[in-house]
Amino acid sequence: MAVAVALGALLTLLVLALAGAPTIVLLATALAAVPVGPVVAAYLWLDRYEPEPRVLLASGLAWGAFVATMAAIVIQGLGGLIVGFTDDASLAIAAPVIEEASKGLFLVLLLWWRRAEIDGVLDGIVYAGMVGVGFAFTENILYLAAAYNGTDGMGPGGFEAITGTFVVRCVFSPFAHPLFTAFTGVGVGLAVASRRRSVRWLAPLGGYALAVLAHGVWNASTIFGFGSFAVVYVVIMAPAFIAMIALAWWSRETEAHVLRVSLTDAAQRGLLPATDIGWVVDLRARRQARQYARRMGGPDAERAMRDYQQAAIELGYLHHRLLRGTAPADWQVRGQDFLGRIQAARPRIAFPGQVVPQR
Repeated sequence: MAVAVALGALLTLLVLALAGAPTIVLLATALAAVPVGPVVAAYLWLDRYEPEPRVLLASGLAWGAFVATMAAIVIQGLGGLIVGFTDDASLAIAAPVIEEASKGLFLVLLLWWRRAEIDGVLDGIVYAGMVGVGFAFTENILYLAAAYNGTDGMGPGGFEAITGTFVVRCVFSPFAHPLFTAFTGVGVGLAVASRRRSVRWLAPLGGYALAVLAHGVWNASTIFGFGSFAVVYVVIMAPAFIAMIALAWWSRETEAHVLRVSLTDAAQRGLLPATDIGWVVDLRARRQARQYARRMGGPDAERAMRDYQQAAIELGYLHHRLLRGTAPADWQVRGQDFLGRIQAARPRIAFPGQVVPQR
């Protein structure tokens, strides 16, 4: 993955160097970066129950920005030379198929190498969102530069053209690529959580098919002018985006129940104190416990509290998958690691209302 990202980054630099004058590319990069922070922050907010490893989230961004975009450009370019797609067919058919495959490959690699990091639908949505944000960032740079240069069919170019492109792509539809790839992410999440072999194969394929369909409808709407684009935006894409938000919200709220049930069973088996569960599962209580630890014991106590809560959360998800029969192959090793972290941190922390350990 690191090699692919490095090669993709080099190719991206080459493509950007050919996209226009350096000042225009820098302006396009600055404009394309505007929606990245808020959209990434929204996904991190969804990911609060069990924060995914930052290195994997960053890898998703990098994969989308460098690998998926460059793979799509190269494959579409070669396909256009070999098959001879028209511009409209390439936009409505070839681009969705190739781009969603190049983005979805990151999720497939997670299933292959880091399957234990994906616990369900919400994790699939979060990782898919990171890839989609990265892809949209690089693609927007190219579109913005092309708009200014007048090479995208929007007229003579200049600041008016780049402003219009910025409004359409970065203000009204920054969620487009994350939304498309989220369908694949949902399929991957369903596959991980299922005990049926057929679902494990068909769910990711079905999610990919929906991603291609949504992407194709979105791209096709631009062929017939702004009126068609506006209709698709209001009638299809905005409701689909709201539905995906609702699904992510429901998945996040469901995680609280899943954690409470699995940790209660783990407490009955003596793996952790039952009195700690509320301070681990409830987000507000979790934050209060960290603030209390910092106030009573300083940064070291807060780090111990954070590590304890994170290890307990990981143990809860692992225990849930074990009870369902979908635990990863290395569940014993992972479980011992989580228990070791819990046992190492527990004597050094106290929750509000408990006696603070002596240092």
